[in-house]
Amino acid sequence: MGFSAIDYAVLVVYLVGITIFGSLFRKSHRSVRDYFVGARKTHWLVISLSIVATETSTLTLIGVPALAYTVYARPEQGGAFTYLQVVAGYIVARVIISVLFIPAYFQGDLLTAYALLARRFGEATKHFAASLFLVMRALAEGVRVFAASLVLAAVIGSSLPGFPHLWLWSIVLVGLLTLVYTFEGGIAAVIWTDLIQLVIYIGGSLLAAWQLLHLVPGGWPAIAAEAGAAHKFAWLSFSLNPTLPFTFWAGLVGGTFLTMASHGTDQLLVQRLLTCRNQRDSQKALITSGFIVLFQFALFLTIGVMLYAYYRHAPLPKLTTNDEIFPAFIVQSLPHGISGLVIAAIFAAAMSNLSGSLNSLASTTVLDFYQPLARGRQSEAGLLRLSRWCTAAWGLVLIAIAIVARGWGSVFTAGLSIASLVYGPMLGAFLLGVLTRRANQAGVITGIAVSLACMLLVKNLTPLAWTWYVLAGTVVCVSVGYGVSLAFAPGGLNKGSDTP
Repeated sequence: MGFSAIDYAVLVVYLVGITIFGSLFRKSHRSVRDYFVGARKTHWLVISLSIVATETSTLTLIGVPALAYTVYARPEQGGAFTYLQVVAGYIVARVIISVLFIPAYFQGDLLTAYALLARRFGEATKHFAASLFLVMRALAEGVRVFAASLVLAAVIGSSLPGFPHLWLWSIVLVGLLTLVYTFEGGIAAVIWTDLIQLVIYIGGSLLAAWQLLHLVPGGWPAIAAEAGAAHKFAWLSFSLNPTLPFTFWAGLVGGTFLTMASHGTDQLLVQRLLTCRNQRDSQKALITSGFIVLFQFALFLTIGVMLYAYYRHAPLPKLTTNDEIFPAFIVQSLPHGISGLVIAAIFAAAMSNLSGSLNSLASTTVLDFYQPLARGRQSEAGLLRLSRWCTAAWGLVLIAIAIVARGWGSVFTAGLSIASLVYGPMLGAFLLGVLTRRANQAGVITGIAVSLACMLLVKNLTPLAWTWYVLAGTVVCVSVGYGVSLAFAPGGLNKGSDTP
């Protein structure tokens, strides 16, 4: 069918509308605290939905259906639904974070995740961990912005063939529009636009699934038969092969450690937890989000399976990569108007994740690095102004990284692999902080550095699946960090207590 004037109108209305809506929150900011954590009056369910929207990037929305479309069942690795084993780990981790980390974050008046490390170990540890976060989040988010460019390239390319550098223009468009409302509206804009964007991308995905049901001759029974013949619905794999990313053990154990790091130590998501009214609301928001994510992944995997059944009979579009399969279907096969809405849904996921990243990068830069150096010499108005311009600077950095990310391979695995390399050292540092008293700053910094070096070697020299990266990095960081702390503690190995 192609992208029509109606579809363009729907997409433009969404992009302009969400930008204006987010910008309206500017008037609610009187201090840097308002800009980064808000007034802590938002209902926990809204924050829970914001958590889901923030962790659901374009990588998820186009990468997960592509994964289900591509994967064929093999005896040891299961089928398309094996990713749900990782989601099981996501839920387990949320319970652990609620018991282990959230109470620590609500002791005192912390505004960033890394302030916890400063309170426990000192400023040097905070700066080291915060620096790792800035690098990791910038690289991972650049991949996500590039993923969004694949969507716009598919859209414009279908109706304006020969248009030069589509991916580049789409990166600039998504980046600049998201930057405008994040610059103006701060965390309040991020949370409330997240809510709208989640409704749009879930609604759009459901519309695409509904259309697929009607496009495949025979409906769901035919889809189930096609997918069943390819063993697409197989979701359990008890293989002990550590090179397979989606097995029961990699999912449950690896997924748990991955989420403990991403939701318990990454400022992108910890910032949401800190905007809750109190500790209990924060725990409810986090745990509830896990079950919403489970539904979401099941939906996206089902869409991938439905696409597989559909293209068994329909002509397969020309693709550069399988990541384009879902956007290509939307543009070529959905009715006018609906196609524009679903494309807007994919942009919603991209902008939601990007806005959260911009605000968290700016908050870490200002609160963890600049404010301690200023030592009260900067007024609240000056800090607020600086926070906005830090947001703008990070926006330009992410756009630049997204342009470079074009040659990094599959957007889904590239984004998760980058984060997983750093998450292990980060999680190890936080565990040493909340579980032990004998760990000290020298030990933790050494543990982080050694763990990061080991993980770079693991990625480049071994076939270990990325789902195990966080566990491996955490074990190295905790072991080295605790050992060095004992060796260099006053009184040597026989002094101190092992209990927190």
